[in-house]
Amino acid sequence: MHSFNLLTRRSIGLIAQATTLLCLQSTSVLAQQTPAQMIQPKPAEPATIAAQARLKQSLPFANKDDFDDARYGFIDTLPDALITGATPYPAWSMKPYAFLQKETAPDTVNPSLWRQAQLNSIHGLFKVTDRVYQVRNFDISNMTIIEGDKGLLIIDPLLTRETAAAALALYYKHRPKKPVLNVIYSHSHADHFGGVKAVIDEADIAAGKAQVIAPDGFMEHAVAENIIAGNAMSRRAQYQFGALLPPGEKGQVDTGLGKTLSRGSLTLIAPNVLIKQNMEKRVFDGIEVVFHLTPGTEAPSEMNMYFPQFKVLDMAENTSHNMHNLYTIRGAEVRDGNAWARYIDEALGAFGANSSYLIGQHHWPTRGPQKIADFMKKQRDMYKFIHDQSVRLLNQGYTPNEIAETLQMPASLANEWYDRGYYGTLSHNSKAVYQKYLGWYDANPANLNPLPPVEAGKKYVEYMGGADNIIKRAREDYKQGNYRWVATVANHLVYADPSNREARELAADALEQMGYQAEAGTWRNAYLFGAYELRNGMPKINPPSSLTADALQALSLDMFFDFLGVRLNAGRADGKHIVINWQFTDTRQTYVLNLENSALTYTSGKAADKADTSLVLDRPTLNAIMLKQMTFPQAVQSGKIKLGGPPDKLVELFSMLDEFNPMFEVIEPKKAAPK
Repeated sequence: MHSFNLLTRRSIGLIAQATTLLCLQSTSVLAQQTPAQMIQPKPAEPATIAAQARLKQSLPFANKDDFDDARYGFIDTLPDALITGATPYPAWSMKPYAFLQKETAPDTVNPSLWRQAQLNSIHGLFKVTDRVYQVRNFDISNMTIIEGDKGLLIIDPLLTRETAAAALALYYKHRPKKPVLNVIYSHSHADHFGGVKAVIDEADIAAGKAQVIAPDGFMEHAVAENIIAGNAMSRRAQYQFGALLPPGEKGQVDTGLGKTLSRGSLTLIAPNVLIKQNMEKRVFDGIEVVFHLTPGTEAPSEMNMYFPQFKVLDMAENTSHNMHNLYTIRGAEVRDGNAWARYIDEALGAFGANSSYLIGQHHWPTRGPQKIADFMKKQRDMYKFIHDQSVRLLNQGYTPNEIAETLQMPASLANEWYDRGYYGTLSHNSKAVYQKYLGWYDANPANLNPLPPVEAGKKYVEYMGGADNIIKRAREDYKQGNYRWVATVANHLVYADPSNREARELAADALEQMGYQAEAGTWRNAYLFGAYELRNGMPKINPPSSLTADALQALSLDMFFDFLGVRLNAGRADGKHIVINWQFTDTRQTYVLNLENSALTYTSGKAADKADTSLVLDRPTLNAIMLKQMTFPQAVQSGKIKLGGPPDKLVELFSMLDEFNPMFEVIEPKKAAPK
């Protein structure tokens, strides 16, 4: 029984922290766990104050049109947008962001980001036009509600069940309580489907009374984007979203795309209608929809929607009131800026002239054909500019850092608020284009095999005359406002000796000032969270598991076996050869799992003649074990798993799988060497 218990412990952790759902949800619950005695942030330095003043003079702050558009059609909201949850902490609240009511940005916040954060604080139920409504800033995304003949069509039911339920309840407070008959997922990111079970009943879908509509490939991408590298993405997302930073003038103010992430229950219902044809026309409950498929843009599976009856164009997340990411700093596959621009142009050509309202699943609408055309053209040209000019420069031999330093948006784009880099930035998006075409290597042989950070840090410190000399010189640079350089040299100091408190404080101070100056909410969060960890150490937390039944049900068996492979510890597997047959009785799927040469491979549709052991089970049994509802021994004893041979090799295989640490070091050396 001991060997079975080992197998159970190993199997339970197989996909924890491994899906998009986790990446969003795990970060959203951390802010309430900030250590009470953390070292407090410092004020803005003179160089930062001067930088904020220069930027404020360069942009059209007198233009208040966005505030008018963001408030247009307002009907009602909840006080402070407070939404309670199952925990003592609210699922959502705008109360911590009351500091944004000040008209003038403090010295510790980039004034352009402050403006965006104020716009992302306008919350409630809004009427777009007759029969079309949105609930905005009850989560990081928007819920769009369209009234059909007999019921409602909802686009993107937010991130969590709690916020989706509150959004729908607010709508019902002011409009007839029609049933939700159709739900559309605009794309495969969790903040656009996680609240679905609050708005529609899965039983109604099974009975044919309701439908969930999504672009082709939705389920695969909804689960797969973060499955393989999910543990690393989850940790990096803490930096991108700043979840441990308390909201405030020296802390988290916004993500650029929206305020923050809700806390609560994430759900998922598989779509029963897939849109596979571009410009496919459908009618749902009297609502005409033209679907414009845009794969490989903001998400691998995404689509725009046009509603001709209402002259409403929903651009999903392909246009928004900021520059989006061609590369997201939490980590993901690079997105194609050229295709992104082309799809915006297609939508403009197909729908722009006949659209009175352009809405998105983030931010506020744009009204009127001329404003819509201007907005779409400049969003299109922004992504096209980033792509083409980055490729032009890389073809001249420029490296990613050189391209990022060289590129400047033309004034016609840079002076439009909706092209500002609040979420993505010109700097890291241009590097993403380089990565897409040429990868990580800049062709300089000196960078082909450099020393790793710890060894390089020690040599830098040695060559620069020792830590004391570096700190003395870096302080002079700090006084001059050369924060990027100070952060670089202080980083070498920290990697050479992470116990050097003076070096850690200097690195934190430099990052903090860079955070205060950052226009991108994501960069601000990353800089400030880095400063936090340098001063206070890594937070002592255990991020919650996202291993929900919905997420697990969506995981294909191929994904399950792929993830087993990336957890295999090659050292422990060296010289081992194990073959295991898996037979799933309900799905009629068979797999051969083969360990050989420290690689774990599988073949579907076959069974090995000479396997070390075999398992016969159904998929619900595997799911129940993953959800800790039963153990492997219990499943065997109850007859839910039938073993064809001794369990020893199965136990041995699972003992070779790593259990990933969700809180690994980012801003300092790893305390444990790779095994």
